[in-house]
Amino acid sequence: MLLASLIWGTAFVAQTASIGTVGPFYYTGLRFLLGAAVVLAFMALRRRPAPSAHPDSNPRSLLRDGGLLGVVVAISISMQQIGLESTTVANAGFISSLYVVLVPLLGLLWGRRVGVGVWLGALLAASGMYFLSVRQGYSVRHGDWLELGGALFITVQLLLLGRVAPRHDPLQLAVVQFVVCGLLCLVAGVLVETISLDALWRGAWTIFYGGALSVGVAYTLQVVAQRHAVPAHAAVIFSMEGVFAALAAWLVLHQSLDARALFGCALVFGGLLVTQLPLRALASGLFTMMRRVQPAQSIDP
Repeated sequence: MLLASLIWGTAFVAQTASIGTVGPFYYTGLRFLLGAAVVLAFMALRRRPAPSAHPDSNPRSLLRDGGLLGVVVAISISMQQIGLESTTVANAGFISSLYVVLVPLLGLLWGRRVGVGVWLGALLAASGMYFLSVRQGYSVRHGDWLELGGALFITVQLLLLGRVAPRHDPLQLAVVQFVVCGLLCLVAGVLVETISLDALWRGAWTIFYGGALSVGVAYTLQVVAQRHAVPAHAAVIFSMEGVFAALAAWLVLHQSLDARALFGCALVFGGLLVTQLPLRALASGLFTMMRRVQPAQSIDP
């Protein structure tokens, strides 16, 4: 999950660079279909998994679960990409990261309870993204509402994936998700956008990076990892995407990274560490140790 966050963070530079060359629907559709092709190529090189490994999986359930994930991802990514056209990168980065708090909140409705450490880690990560993204003169823009909607659908995708990923082969589930998302966005692009060969050529590197790595590798890693992860834990780890995006913007785009941003990065990383620490076990051990320590008895003169 941390590797997926690294890829997504660096891909944010490519995603931002695609604005003005390829429309948001065409961009999302092409890169998700490219990602599906990358996973299919990898599947051709591996051994076929044993049927007993996923006894609950069948073509019908795979298409149902993967198709639902594809629809949710198509909505979330499209709202994020369209929102970037009418808001700032800072606003988009902060609002999109709010899924780190929304995942445990909505998870309560699904019967998923998390410990104090996860809540503390989520709040630290959200606070860190505030310091990392929000600057003086912050104002709500039209695109911010689209970014918030994208964050809500990302939340649904994380919770849904945590439920359906253990049922299926992760690569097969990833391919169905990518194909459905890609086709839906391409259809939307045909209906509302225009495209040319010149635009495709100028945006080729952003499509390739966003498709082969961000989708083909990172989204597949997400499917594989969330078979054995609590969605709320995953959300905090994925929030490191904002830290890696800031570092990539500093290295590639030469954007400044001041003390405020570095403090935000430290808070996000602290949130990641807190979720991985066994706080309940540490507190119980400390309490037991304190009970065993007997106060020294005073000696009367």
